[in-house]
Amino acid sequence: MDIKLQRIKELTKILTEAGKAYYQENREIMSNFEYDKLYDELSALERETGIVLAGSPTVTVGYESVQELPKERHEQPMLSLDKTKDVEALKSFVGEQKALVSWKLDGLTIVLTYRDGGLFKAVTRGNGEVGEVITGNARVFENIPLSIPYKGELILRGEAVISYSDFVKINEEIEDVDAKYKNPRNLCSGSVRQLNNEITAARHVNFYAFSLVKAEGVDFKNSRKEQFAWMQKQGFCVVEHRIVTGEDVPEAVEWFARRIQEYDIPSDGLVVVYDDIAYGQSLGTTAKFPRDSIAFKWKDEIRNTHLLEIEWSPSRTGLINPVAIFEPVELEGTTVSRASVHNLSIMKALELGIQDEIQVYKANMIIPQIAENLTRSGNVKIPETCPVCGGATHIQKANDVETLYCTNEECQAKKLKLFTLFVSRNALNIDGLSEATLEKFIGRGFIHEFADIFELDKHREEIVEMEGFGIKSYENLMAGIAEAQKTTQPRLLYGLGIPNVGVANAKMICKAFQYNLGKIRSADAEELAAVDGIGPVIGKTVAEYFASEKNSSMLDRLLEKLEIEIPDIEASEQVFAGMNFVITGSVQHYSNRNEMKSLIEEKGGKVTGSVTSKTTYLINNDAASSSSKNKKAKALGIPIISEEDFMKML
Repeated sequence: MDIKLQRIKELTKILTEAGKAYYQENREIMSNFEYDKLYDELSALERETGIVLAGSPTVTVGYESVQELPKERHEQPMLSLDKTKDVEALKSFVGEQKALVSWKLDGLTIVLTYRDGGLFKAVTRGNGEVGEVITGNARVFENIPLSIPYKGELILRGEAVISYSDFVKINEEIEDVDAKYKNPRNLCSGSVRQLNNEITAARHVNFYAFSLVKAEGVDFKNSRKEQFAWMQKQGFCVVEHRIVTGEDVPEAVEWFARRIQEYDIPSDGLVVVYDDIAYGQSLGTTAKFPRDSIAFKWKDEIRNTHLLEIEWSPSRTGLINPVAIFEPVELEGTTVSRASVHNLSIMKALELGIQDEIQVYKANMIIPQIAENLTRSGNVKIPETCPVCGGATHIQKANDVETLYCTNEECQAKKLKLFTLFVSRNALNIDGLSEATLEKFIGRGFIHEFADIFELDKHREEIVEMEGFGIKSYENLMAGIAEAQKTTQPRLLYGLGIPNVGVANAKMICKAFQYNLGKIRSADAEELAAVDGIGPVIGKTVAEYFASEKNSSMLDRLLEKLEIEIPDIEASEQVFAGMNFVITGSVQHYSNRNEMKSLIEEKGGKVTGSVTSKTTYLINNDAASSSSKNKKAKALGIPIISEEDFMKML
């Protein structure tokens, strides 16, 4: 079974990557014959074992939107674990027993229920007694089995997580600094609890089982280790674990500690549970903790240093965060000199003052934090004006937490992030307008709204005299702005910075309303929510944005500066319909290959990354080259055409 399950996982991964390459990235990494062969092998193994993983290409999980996540009470309360940072205390806890040591993953705890071999229900931990039902979202986790061989009722617990590498990739796609997620746990929590599970599916959530609650009729030989092995045979990924005795504990802790720096799954410690199920259950629970398990938190490496200043960092939302700047110290192998204080309540609780002796550490060995203030002078003053615009600040209090905000709607810090998005690559794509340059222009009063960017020539004399500028830089900037005036509707819609509207959403909205901006601006929330992939939350946000008189006036002034290309949908569908292109080599008549690719797709064609028997034309200005694509095209009898040939076809 283990070998077959491993093969199911391999085939699911291979076929999923092949499907993604073909359908989303327009490239082929295997032939149709090979794909079909592997697909048939996977189908046969799934029928034989009864295991079907959520990512399997043999099943189609429909996307769904819900108005809210219903709440449900757990059959058994989920208690927290008692904690220790002392290895000797952990060793004493294990004693003469055998125990499982595993990662304490840092995500969102989920309870899964299976009936008749299929996923029946998924519920978040919530407050330990009542959680939220997220079954539709769990179905699109990357590695949850939708079908298992066991046909009785199975209840198990595990952690939904997003890896550090996926966290970085997702954040890299968010150009607005303030919109980036702070850590993988926050991203995972939001992803698991989405009302539209298509968003969940794009976030690469994985599930790792760590506790079996119920599986009647199965003999686990009174062993947690056997339970883990059985769950693996059912198709589940389980947390990485080791069996130890009391004497083995220090070595096991050291083994996990060495691995955490390179471990791609967020973890904030270890969990130790007795292997002997009956023994553990006989111990019962305290009012707060089970007695059969304990959590081990890493003992933080703490360094003493001195606070040099508090930097007040404004954001696009107006929130002004305090950041502690201190004398550099070595922590967990790196030099650190700053740490976020998060809010005023934490700053006041620490009684921070300049030149105070503070203790700093890295939470979970990663994030710099202030552990303690040893001198507590409390002389840091909360600014009454914004450090960027000089506008009045205001302290807000919610849930006993105080935060500082800039009250000036015209604050440059608020505008900077918005303008940075507007000129970014996926929006208006204006070369020469970096965030630093925008900051200078906003600070000098050159830019107040989007339309002002296209009137920067009014400030020519001042710009050429600015540090880092000159005649040549100014001319390059003006050329970039002039080029950006000719744009597309999806780029414009994305560039406006409407909350939750990304590149893909902007394209879907424009296409659904047939590239009629007037219709988009007048659409109500219900009409927008009906667009495939949008849903009620984004629909409401877009409708509210265009309903604002201020936004409407600003957009009218911007539209006077732009020339928006409207695709001829009917003509586009006729010219290259049914044709597959491959583009290779350098291009001369287009700015890059992506521009040519976009044109082909607008005209109904498809662009792939490799030459196959399905390729209609290979576009290569060097038809005589001995490249592998040219050789394959010639071998398959596929015409090799130049850019000029392609343009004649248009």
